[in-house]
Amino acid sequence: MLRRTTILGLALVVAGATLVTAQDRPPLSPPGSANAMVGVKWAKDKDGDMVGEGGKWLEVKYSRPSLRGRTNIFGAGADYGKTVAGDKRLWRAGANATTTFKTEVPLMIGGKRIEPGTYAVLVELKEPAWTLILSSQPRAEKNDDPDKTKLFATSNYDPKFDAVRVPMTMMTPKASIDQFTIGFVDMSDAGGKLALAWDKTVALVPFTVAQ
Repeated sequence: MLRRTTILGLALVVAGATLVTAQDRPPLSPPGSANAMVGVKWAKDKDGDMVGEGGKWLEVKYSRPSLRGRTNIFGAGADYGKTVAGDKRLWRAGANATTTFKTEVPLMIGGKRIEPGTYAVLVELKEPAWTLILSSQPRAEKNDDPDKTKLFATSNYDPKFDAVRVPMTMMTPKASIDQFTIGFVDMSDAGGKLALAWDKTVALVPFTVAQ
């Protein structure tokens, strides 16, 4: 009895350790965010630290899939974009739920003005250049939302809500980027660029603060 109890106890301990280990592992596509300020005036204070005056925030919330051993994730030719976006080549710019872009200030993107608010981020994956879409379509919180007029990732996408459709500038990085990354680059108080990077592809689109 003692031996059986000991074995059972040991099994439970091992099972518990396995469960804890599994729970401690990060998700395959963890949540991520990118933040930047525009319209801010930076200056050094008396201690030499940079402090900002004024300014408005920009924020992107998304999920960050990894290559997981895959190469040439976007493909080529007739199959370009299929691996990450399916036959429609319409990508959620990440994974899991809808990627969002929030601005506290009016912006000019691709010659169009977008007002402060939160927009869904979508990308048409086509060669030779991607197209960035910012959509004002109402968003669902979960995939099985019965309201099929709401957007979840790319499901139920309706182009009539497009606030912006703009070609992106494509670049090839020197190194392969394992985990999909969105960031703000070349920032100034007047604007900057939104950058999407994964594997051997970087796509950028410039924006400015609307006057």
